[in-house]
Amino acid sequence: MSFAGDLHTFDIFDLLAWLQGRKRSGALVMTRLSTKKRLAFREGGLHWSTSNDPRETIGQALVREGLITEEALFTALLKQESDRRRIGEILIGDGLLTEERLIKTLRANAEAHLYDLFLWPDGRFDFDDSQVPPETPSDLRIDVKPLMEEGRHRRKRWAELRLRFPTSEMTFKTLGDPAQVANPVRRQLLTYAGEGKTLAAISLEARRSQYDTALLLAGLCDEGLLVVENIEAGVEETDPVGLIQVLLAGAEMRLKEGRFDSALEAYERVLALDGVNQAAKKGLLALTEAKRKAKVARTIPLDRIPILRLGAMALAQQQFDPQEGFVLSRVNGQWDIQSILKLCPIPEDDALVIFQRLLERKVIDLR
Repeated sequence: MSFAGDLHTFDIFDLLAWLQGRKRSGALVMTRLSTKKRLAFREGGLHWSTSNDPRETIGQALVREGLITEEALFTALLKQESDRRRIGEILIGDGLLTEERLIKTLRANAEAHLYDLFLWPDGRFDFDDSQVPPETPSDLRIDVKPLMEEGRHRRKRWAELRLRFPTSEMTFKTLGDPAQVANPVRRQLLTYAGEGKTLAAISLEARRSQYDTALLLAGLCDEGLLVVENIEAGVEETDPVGLIQVLLAGAEMRLKEGRFDSALEAYERVLALDGVNQAAKKGLLALTEAKRKAKVARTIPLDRIPILRLGAMALAQQQFDPQEGFVLSRVNGQWDIQSILKLCPIPEDDALVIFQRLLERKVIDLR
C-alpha cells in the first residue's frame, strides 16, 4: 500500500498518529524544497532515519556533540570511499567512538529529524509499506508518541520565535565580544552573527536546526549581546540544501571535463555557504589529484617506448605494488606507452602516474 499527500491537507501529527495507531511498517519519505528525509517505521515505531540536509547527518551530529572532530570525520569519510562501511563502524573500529555512544547519538539524531518535520510549513509525504525495513541490531525502536508531545510544544514555541525573527534571511549586530562568552556554542553563534551571516547561514554553518539556532539567538538578544540589524520584508526563503546540491553537481561535472578553474570556483562557493561541507572538501582533494594527473599526462609522451633500466636481480630487490608490477610486466622494449595503456585495466590517468613514478625511481627510461 502506498499513501501520499501534501502537508497542507494532511498534517504531520495526523500522519504520525495514523502510523502509530495502526502500527504500520514501511518507509516514509518527507520532501520540502530540496530537503528529503527518509524514516523507517516498524509497527508504528521509528527505527532509523536519514536526511540529505548537511546539518542532519550522523557525522555532523557527532561533531556537534563534541564526540569527534571535523578532521576525524573527514578522514573517516575518505576511508569510507574505499571500504564502504558505515561512518559509525569506521569510527568505532578506529577507537574514536563507542557503540553505546553511537547508538545514543543515532537516536537523538533521528528524533531531531522528526522534530524538524513538525515545523515544516509545507511539504509532501510518501509512505510505502512494501518497503518494510529489515530488522538490524542497530534498530532504534523509538516510541513516536512522546515525540509528538514535544513536537506540539516546539510548534507553539516556533510560532513565537517567528514573530520575533520573521525571516531566516535576517542579519544581526553584535553588542558583546564573543571572546568573553564562556559557552562555546553561544560564542560560535555570536561570532557567525558578527560576520554578517543571516539566520539561515548561521544555522547551516553551526550544523543546528533553524529552531535550535533561533532559540539560541533569541537568548543572546535577551542578554543584550545581540540585536537584529536588518529584516528585509518579502524576501523569499532560500533553499541552501538545493543550492549546495546544484553547485556540487556542477563542480563534479566540470572536474570530469577537466575544467579545473570552474570546478574550483564551484567548490569555493559551496564552502562560502557551508564552511564545513565534507563533499566540497573531498572535491578539492579530487581536484588537486586531477590537476596532478593532468600535469603528468602532459609530461609523458605517449609515442615513446619504455625500456627497463634494471636487470632481473635489481628488479627483484625493488618493492612494487600490484599495479606497478602489472605495468612493468608490459614493458618489453617494443610497445610504446599508448599501446600499453590500451592493454591496462588501470584507468589511463592512474597508469600514467605509475609511469611517472617508475621514471623518477629510474626503473625505466623512454626512447
